[in-house]
Amino acid sequence: MLPIGPMMIEHRLIERMIKAMNHALLQAEKQKKIDPRFIETATDFIRAYADRCHHGKEEDILFRELKKKKISAEHQTIIEELIEEHRRGRQVTGKLVEANSRYMKGDERALSEILECIRTLIGFYPKHIEKEDRRFFLPIMGYFSKEEKEAMLQEGYRFDADLLHEEYQKAVQEQEHKFPPKL
Repeated sequence: MLPIGPMMIEHRLIERMIKAMNHALLQAEKQKKIDPRFIETATDFIRAYADRCHHGKEEDILFRELKKKKISAEHQTIIEELIEEHRRGRQVTGKLVEANSRYMKGDERALSEILECIRTLIGFYPKHIEKEDRRFFLPIMGYFSKEEKEAMLQEGYRFDADLLHEEYQKAVQEQEHKFPPKL
């Protein structure tokens, strides 16, 4: 099994969230309001799943392993583009979180920023995913042996497991901070 299989599956789930965000955008443009809980859910998904999990495996495993290979100038350029796109996605998502926070506190002016950030993410992710799916993942697998692919796949599974534990440890620590145990 190629390590790109799980990456492609992750892309399909990200695309589903982007479609949901598009529906929320269209509804918000008509109603001149948006559900801030949906924005919280969407940004949590983008930060935790699309960025930390999916992009994390690309950057921390795949790109790291590609640095050990003599790759084409075209593939090196694509890696640099993808890293910049990941950075840009993080920036836009951060702005969306910030705007949603203001909106939840009653700042109606934040709605236009929320909608602009959603538009940006809706435009960004399909192009980014297409680049990875069609121009990058399949061709770069030729740089790796079957054993190297398997090793990356197993490391990806460990990455996911560690991330899950990290998320829930953080959640418990936050609650312990809010509600410290009584001595």
